[in-house]
Amino acid sequence: MIPTSDASLRSQVREAIEAAWQRARADLTPASTGGEPTDPHDPPVTIEHPADPKNGDFASNIALKLAKPYRRAPLEIAKSIASHVATTATDPNSPIAGVDVAPPGFLNIRLADRALAAAVQDVLRDPSTWGHVAADYPEHINVEFVSANPTGPLHIGNARGAFTGDLLCRVLTAASHKVEREYYFNDFGSQVKNLGASVVAIREGCELPEDGYHGDYVYDMAKEVPAEVLAAAEKSGEDAAWAVGRWASEQVRGGIEASLDHLGCHFDVWRSESTLHNDGWVKKAVDRLRAGGDVYEEDGAVVFRSTKYGDDKDRVILRSTEDAAPTYFAADIGYLVEKFSRGYQRIIFIWGEDHHGYVARVKAAAQSLGFDRDQVQMILTAWVRFVRDGKEIPMSKRTGEFITLDELLGEIGVDAARWFFASRAASSGIDFDIELAKKQSAENPVYYVQYAHARIASILRKAADSGMTPPAVDDPHLAGLLAGVLGGTPEAQLVRQIMRLPEVVEDAAESEETHGITAYATELATTFHAFYRDARVIDETEPDRSTARLALVAATKTTLANALGLLGISAPETM
Repeated sequence: MIPTSDASLRSQVREAIEAAWQRARADLTPASTGGEPTDPHDPPVTIEHPADPKNGDFASNIALKLAKPYRRAPLEIAKSIASHVATTATDPNSPIAGVDVAPPGFLNIRLADRALAAAVQDVLRDPSTWGHVAADYPEHINVEFVSANPTGPLHIGNARGAFTGDLLCRVLTAASHKVEREYYFNDFGSQVKNLGASVVAIREGCELPEDGYHGDYVYDMAKEVPAEVLAAAEKSGEDAAWAVGRWASEQVRGGIEASLDHLGCHFDVWRSESTLHNDGWVKKAVDRLRAGGDVYEEDGAVVFRSTKYGDDKDRVILRSTEDAAPTYFAADIGYLVEKFSRGYQRIIFIWGEDHHGYVARVKAAAQSLGFDRDQVQMILTAWVRFVRDGKEIPMSKRTGEFITLDELLGEIGVDAARWFFASRAASSGIDFDIELAKKQSAENPVYYVQYAHARIASILRKAADSGMTPPAVDDPHLAGLLAGVLGGTPEAQLVRQIMRLPEVVEDAAESEETHGITAYATELATTFHAFYRDARVIDETEPDRSTARLALVAATKTTLANALGLLGISAPETM
């Protein structure tokens, strides 16, 4: 029996080709090549799907890459590798049925039906983890995202960071990384004071400050300020705007957490800027920069020599004020030190594209502090233009003109919102058509995929009513029954789509982009609908074929559910 594996079939094929190449190297002796290879490091073996499925399940161009360093024709190298590939004819544990060589030196690889049948059994055996893969080097990763200032409810302009971060965390977790989600909120700066001043002005019937906030939520908070907050400020002599601002920002933060919970987006850590100052992390960071000789004074300010590490200009970290107040960037540096103190191997920040200028300075600080700058990573999300009836929806917290995230989710639903954001690369702009997202038809892609899952659930219920159920995964005849039907076109196409989920997860985790998952889910749904059109699943006259097809249908249901689960989208049993 072909052994099960937590690697994708693509990874298993890659390992088989790598092993064949190691054996084939003996055919290419220094004498026959005229000397040692020009590059002692062999290029990596890449495995791809051929453009034309008739050429096989996978293809590799490794022979073309090896031709120059080994000074041999790629076709000759390809033939040598092919001759050393273990197939099911020579090794029953091999996932490969055969390898064909095509000019100018491609390896076209066909999977064994037994390997495909065994993989279907894997799906049925452990459906909850189907699609999960083992990373070569699992990491402890911190992902910080959303981090909108707590000065107003989350509006749909903030939404992209929430969706991008949540989806990325789900994919990295499925690829066996340990991931912690973090939200960083600014409760220390002038915006919080402006929020407090706005609340105070409304309470006192005064005109709002020039930089104040005008939304209805500000008026609501003005009615709810606890008397003890104002009393404590008056007793201490503190500006009421600061005291009320801290209270108001915490109310807003609680609302933000509730909105994200509605989205199904949860955080392991909520970190405030004030704690970085109060716990001494900002001072520690500045002291480390100073000890490394990477700061200097200019016009009374303390400046970080960030150009030394690739930034376009040096950055002020302590202002030229009497109290040498830290800048926002100083807090960012303290945040780096605090994060790395928790033992993360990689830190990912998800920011809007308007933060492009922050990338170089933060990486410069990481390097100056003695960290690997490549362990600090920024993903910049592109703009989102929300459209209704062909017109863009404006958004501004200060003016109070915006649609909140809760309003969007209430109007189109969590599933539709998640799909629309997941279906584009984070770096690509989106025109989000709210009316299209509301449609429950094939025009709406998430509805189309969910319908395929619900349709399968209905098929399985009807099969059970007629006395037929998918076979037990430990049925000794199942592998043979599956292998026996995989020669049929509808079955062959469906099983190959099912088997792609682990490689889709591998690709998403490596690229840190999730739009490939929505594309895959759509393709799988389309392939299933074609299968159901061409293959009679429940046929009492052919019980063995029906049993095998029911197993494929059950595996498809699991695969669709798990793909949707990676996106945080529900997989309904009925629609």
